[in-house]
Parts: sequence; structure tokens; C-alpha cells
Amino acid sequence: MALLPSLDFNAYCDRMRADSQGARTPSPGDLDYSYVLDRQTRTAFESAKPVELAVASAVRLFQERERGRLLGNAVKVSARQFPRIHGIALECAQTLGIAAPQVYVVNSPHVNAATYGTRTDSFVLVHSALIDQYTEQELRFVIGHECGHIHNSHVVYLTTLHLLKGIAQAALGPLAAPAVLPLSAWSRRAEITCDRAGLLCTQDDKIAYRALARLVVGSSKLWEQFNIDAFVEQYEEGRESLSRYMEAFASHPYLPKRIMALRVFAQSELFAAHVAQRDREPQCASGHVESERLSMPEVDRRVGALLKGHI
Repeated sequence: MALLPSLDFNAYCDRMRADSQGARTPSPGDLDYSYVLDRQTRTAFESAKPVELAVASAVRLFQERERGRLLGNAVKVSARQFPRIHGIALECAQTLGIAAPQVYVVNSPHVNAATYGTRTDSFVLVHSALIDQYTEQELRFVIGHECGHIHNSHVVYLTTLHLLKGIAQAALGPLAAPAVLPLSAWSRRAEITCDRAGLLCTQDDKIAYRALARLVVGSSKLWEQFNIDAFVEQYEEGRESLSRYMEAFASHPYLPKRIMALRVFAQSELFAAHVAQRDREPQCASGHVESERLSMPEVDRRVGALLKGHI
């Protein structure tokens, strides 16, 4: 779980001046970007018996089957195998202050990526179709997003949800619902956190929005004519329809919402400070005023209203 935020911009400026003679690797405390409802839900899981039992069973099942299957059916990324992807993973991990995850490339026509495993043994799956369609910077957003799951201790819950929606739910049916529904609700909040992690890794909001939008287009040819603003605007058409209730069963928020939520985070003082820190160009010396940016509590308030459909 990420540490509590430190959003004192003046203190940040002082640290920047003190560090101006040399590089400083960001620590998790510098990057407390996690969505507050994500953190609160994970805390609640610790006392939720159905979720606790499901997590224990899923992790045992995962440990028994998954690693060998990957080594036989996917390509393990390393300094010798797809070194550019390996380098992106290393850079994203350094940005978030975590150990570099093991990345596998899976042969799949679906534009997707995922993170599974345990608290001590996590790995990232990237589908080949995504690598074919994404630019290097867009891929950085995706891998940064997946590293965000590891940084925020999401992995065991993601693994549990994946297995419950597949093997366990097929066998247990409605009996799995007490664990599936709260995990799905949490997962939607976790995706907001990890979109922020991806943005911190790319440092470019337009690249981040493109990386999200490509998930829904799924076509390189159509992408040339795609209008992100028009796509976000179509969210308004469905706000009052019955289909909005179907989102309650989904593991991810609808993509227009994710882009809108990330646009709010891009206005935050935390993101501005992170970009300035990485660029070694403190904006506080050029007239930047803290009030021009949103505090993280305000970011989370606005995002919460968005996710509930209030804006």
C-alpha cells in the first residue's frame, strides 16, 4: 500500500534546490498517487471473511499451476530477450520505487495486459497485439500501469478475481458472488490508481490518453481517424441509460470515465511536482503557484463524483 501523501509544494521546492547537484531516485512516499477509495477498500478486505477465504484459495491454486504454464507458452522478457521492453519495465519500476517485475509476452490478438501472482512473486503479461499497435511511449504507460498494481499491493486480489470469474465461478455459480462483487468494485477503483501510475511513468498526459483509447479502438487503420474528445463526449449519452448499471459487474470502469479521471489527476500538484523533479527544472522558481494545481484530496473528490456519475 502506498504511503500517505506529502503534498507540500513549498517543501518540494526546497528539496529540489537541495538536490539540484545530483539525481535522486523517487521513493514511494514521493509518489502517493493512489486513489483513496482503492486504499480504503483494501483495508476493508482484511476483515471481510468471504474475500479472505477466496484470496487464500486462489493464491494456492495460482502457485500450483501458473508459472510452469507461462514458461511453456509465453516469452520471458529479459536483457537478452526483447531488451527494449525489459528496459521500459526497469525504468517504470524505478519511477515507482519497486523491484522490476518479470514480464512475459503472450501470443494473443487481444489488445491487453495484466498482472498476476502473489505478494512476493508478481509478473506482468503483455499481449503481442498490444505491442504491435502501441508506440514505445504508449507501451510505457501500459507497463507503468501494471507496475502500479504491484506498487499498491493489488496483485493477490487481481489474481483472486481472475480465478473466481473463471474456474471458481463456473463451478460455484452464485456461491462465488459474495467475493466476486466486492472484488469487482475494488478493481474498478484500483484501475484509477494504476492509470495514475502509468501517467507518472510516461509524464505525458496525451500519451496516456492515447494508450487508454487504443484499448477500445483495436484497429491501427481506424486509429488514424479516431477523435479522443468525441469518444469522451459519448459518455454523456449513456449516463442515464440502464446500461450504466452493468458497470457494477465489471472489473474496469468504462474507458471514457478512465480518461476523464486521468485528466483530473493530470491537473494535480503531485503530478506537476513529479514532472518537475524528473526534468530537474523546478517550476516554483518561474512563478508557479501551488493553488493553480489540485491537491490529491480534491482530485479524489472529483474522481469519486465522476465514478458515481455525478459529473
